[in-house]
Amino acid sequence: MSSRHHIDDFMRGRIIGKIEEGRKITDVAREFDIAHSVVSRLWKTFKNSGMCSRRHGRGRVRRTTPAEDGYIVLSAKRNRRTTAQQVANQFLAASGKQISRKTVARRLRGGGLYARRPVVCVPLTRKHRAARLQWCPEHHKWTEQDWACVLFSDDSTSVCHRIVDAN
Repeated sequence: MSSRHHIDDFMRGRIIGKIEEGRKITDVAREFDIAHSVVSRLWKTFKNSGMCSRRHGRGRVRRTTPAEDGYIVLSAKRNRRTTAQQVANQFLAASGKQISRKTVARRLRGGGLYARRPVVCVPLTRKHRAARLQWCPEHHKWTEQDWACVLFSDDSTSVCHRIVDAN
């Protein structure tokens, strides 16, 4: 037997045609290398409805409609600082439907909005500011060639400037 795959409409039509010719379901199943139960179910469906196309799976029912998805995205855009939980609470107050923060996050992602955490920077002390002010006048006349020998690296705690040998 083949692995679990959907049978395309053309193959379904061929199977129905073979059975209508008078072949047995077992022989047709063996010829197409499909389980007997699948062919039998296909034939029964065809006899009852006259059609042999596949029913598409429904999956889980969505909690929100496309219009409500738009409302969720709009309310998040109006106030960029609200959390997903706050948007879920606003949605509950507006529509009476309870949705989770994960649902809100998925709807926002669908609308092109992504959660970002603000970067917490190390505050500059007076020493840092004084060092920067001293450094600037010393280097303001440097050429591109001078700057080509400098390697900038950003550590999370401080900014380092190292002069690299050109050799």
